[in-house]
Amino acid sequence: MFDLFIEQFPIVFKALNIGFLQTLKLFLVTLLGALPLGLIISFGSMSKFKPLSWLVNGIIWIVRGSPLMIQLLIIYYFPGMVFGHNIWGTGEAGRFLAASVAFIFNYACYFSEIYRGGIQGVPKGQTEAGQVLGLTKSQIFFKVTLLQMVKRIVPPMSNEIITLVKDTSLARIIALQEIIWAGQAFLKGSQGIAGAIWPLFFTGIYYLLFSGILTILFNKLEKKLSYFN
Repeated sequence: MFDLFIEQFPIVFKALNIGFLQTLKLFLVTLLGALPLGLIISFGSMSKFKPLSWLVNGIIWIVRGSPLMIQLLIIYYFPGMVFGHNIWGTGEAGRFLAASVAFIFNYACYFSEIYRGGIQGVPKGQTEAGQVLGLTKSQIFFKVTLLQMVKRIVPPMSNEIITLVKDTSLARIIALQEIIWAGQAFLKGSQGIAGAIWPLFFTGIYYLLFSGILTILFNKLEKKLSYFN
């Protein structure tokens, strides 16, 4: 049994590394897209123009109230089934593009609520003080509101980002070959290996290490931002 494990391990390890790179790629693309988009959406949700704020808040409610898995399925399959044309393209690249769009929009809506809470949590007196000093609205936002908002949103934002690490596994529902897909393939039969469940336990180690590293980084960031206390 041990000899079989030693024989299979290099094959499994290589496959898991390839799957993890896909997971890491989806994670990074989601962050790069969702962080700025979430800020833009938060401005829309706080807009004084009521039709815009109602529309944006309605979209946020729908996205946050429905499972990400359903959103993935709809975004990937809906265009092809309704319009008869797969806008995402074929193969792994097409599935990755669809997954990226779904993840970015989903997490942007969650991030927008965190941004909104952070912005509204800054005392209005500080905005009024900036106005007294003759600062413009943009100067007040970037020099006063934004800096204090960052301090307030780091804990909830870090929780959402760590959740994102685990949520990337949902992309396998549209056959994106991330790390869980790679580990599960050896259970079904892949590269001459079938009925092996132990690769799935190793996928858990990847997630634990990745989440652990992010936790350490966010703790260090919180300490650096402690000058606002």
